[in-house]
Amino acid sequence: MKFIEKYFKLFVCVAVVIVSIVVFFLSQRGSVLESGTLKNWLAASDTARVAAVKVLTASSENADLISACVTKMAQLPDSAEFSVSDAVRLCGLAVQLKENN
Repeated sequence: MKFIEKYFKLFVCVAVVIVSIVVFFLSQRGSVLESGTLKNWLAASDTARVAAVKVLTASSENADLISACVTKMAQLPDSAEFSVSDAVRLCGLAVQLKENN
């Protein structure tokens, strides 16, 4: 009987570890937009776009303007493989330059 209990506990522990790993990887897939390409940007909703801008800039200042700028960049030909984080940085820099001039 102890033999069965021992292996049952081992089975439960292995199952918990596997479920934890699956949940971890599924939760990482939720943040694809911030680390994705502009192809992912066009497929996302407007709220997800603004949320990604807020995460990448660590500010809610000009989030709508930066989101619109990145959307314009994503609609350009041959821009599908450009990273969202680079586009947000570039648009954020453009907004800062506009504000300072």
